[in-house]
Amino acid sequence: MSVQIEQEDDGKKGRFVIREAGKELGQMTYVHAGPGKIIIDHTEVDESLKGQGAGKQLVDAGANWARSQNIKILPLCPFAKAIMMKNRSAYEDVLD
Repeated sequence: MSVQIEQEDDGKKGRFVIREAGKELGQMTYVHAGPGKIIIDHTEVDESLKGQGAGKQLVDAGANWARSQNIKILPLCPFAKAIMMKNRSAYEDVLD
């Protein structure tokens, strides 16, 4: 399953959002923690997407963006942390 993910960022905090037909179905939020670092603090996915990998796709979107910006990630959100630790080699380069 592939979803459309958009990013919003105001320079202090941001989020990656899954939207379908104008409806928000999931998000992963983060805050900037100084230059070159973000803290992922929350991930949530609508019941309709549970078990389909949508949460992991949000984490992947965040990791890919962090790579492109040369930013490190501190995953304080239990879900994001579990995904990143279980697949540590895939995220090693962006983990703080």
